[in-house]
Amino acid sequence: MLDFGKEVAATLPQLRVPDPKRSGTLVRLVGLTLETRGIMAPLGACCEVLGQHGHRVEAEVVGFNDKTLYLMPFTDPVGVGPGDTVRVMSNSGQVRLGAGLLGRVIDGRGQPLDGRPLPHLPDQLSLLGYPLNPMERGPIDTILDVGVKAINSVLTIGRGQRIGLVAGSGVGKSVLLGMLTRFTKADVVVIGLIGERGREVQAFIAESLGDEGLAKSVVIAAPANVSPVLRLKATHMTHVIAEYFRDQGKNVLMLCDSLTRVAHAQREIGLAIGEPPTAKGYPPSVFALLPNLIERGGVGRHGFGSITSIYTVLAEGDDASDPIVDIARASLDGQVMLSRRLADQAHYPAIDLNGSISRVMQVLVSPEELRQSNKFRRLWSVYQQNADLVQVGAYEHGSNPELDEAIRLRDQMVTFLRQEMHAPEDYDVTRDQLRHILS
Repeated sequence: MLDFGKEVAATLPQLRVPDPKRSGTLVRLVGLTLETRGIMAPLGACCEVLGQHGHRVEAEVVGFNDKTLYLMPFTDPVGVGPGDTVRVMSNSGQVRLGAGLLGRVIDGRGQPLDGRPLPHLPDQLSLLGYPLNPMERGPIDTILDVGVKAINSVLTIGRGQRIGLVAGSGVGKSVLLGMLTRFTKADVVVIGLIGERGREVQAFIAESLGDEGLAKSVVIAAPANVSPVLRLKATHMTHVIAEYFRDQGKNVLMLCDSLTRVAHAQREIGLAIGEPPTAKGYPPSVFALLPNLIERGGVGRHGFGSITSIYTVLAEGDDASDPIVDIARASLDGQVMLSRRLADQAHYPAIDLNGSISRVMQVLVSPEELRQSNKFRRLWSVYQQNADLVQVGAYEHGSNPELDEAIRLRDQMVTFLRQEMHAPEDYDVTRDQLRHILS
């Protein structure tokens, strides 16, 4: 027979009073920054603002000053007013992950954008990931065939390398990114479309991925019209998903379009909470954020899995000395520069070998292949430097043997570097073609 007294005595020690839920008060709204008092929450915590007429706005803690918290809303803060209640929903940014993400299109909070139900995601990780010990990283020692002749031949990249596609607007970054997406062999493709035009999300999926490509891909989209906080969350989500599959031993191709829009999102947040502006209005937090993001890619611990990262970088006004371009070049393992002059000549992809570099190429290819690639680059460069003289007929044949050779091979080099956007080129075939041109 059940002894009620014993059951009560056994159950009482196990009972716990739930943690009290404190609420604060909204005291100020300036631009997109909400100020609240009465609650304590760490940086990155998620809160909700409850309006007096049923309005509910989610926001993230982006700063504090004494007992005042600064929040940045996920959506327009329409309907909230002074004195509204503010509650903490979670103290840290945790995301759900799993194989069910493959083939899906999600936003910065992990919510589906493709109209399908939320997949089963059994694992949970911090949105900021976990840093790798640099002494435990595996080396970049395997050539990655990206299917683009200009990169395979003279800008050879390796599995686990981090490169940037640098160009002004309208020069063909997205087209080249689509070619790399279709042609590169990888176990999983993770694509972050950050701060770009909304129409490009569906166009990229339909034209660059297709049904077969989408099946092994995860697309994280945060167009330009969403909150800067959501754009940053989508960026971190892109990286943590890539890390999740890398830690399973997979070779991941991660594409982020674009790193400049990520910097813009952080600039909006930093200036809103009072950070001092520096070069081109970027606050110091931007120059801390970008290297942290870039370092999340690379070869995994002791060579187990890899993330090959490709970032597009917008050179505003075609300014190659733009501060975001500068820090990207300093942090990445190489860059591919795209030229408006070549694009205007219908030379696609508009890859300009002057300024482009792969910093690990010398450890990937043989000395003979490296010599051929360097010779091709040198001939291309010497012709570009003397193009005006040649075109007006002021150059006298025989005065510069290297330029003579560059003029003789000019048409072959241009034909070699041009490529149709739907025609992949095998690495070995590309090497044979380069060898044939220089012989």
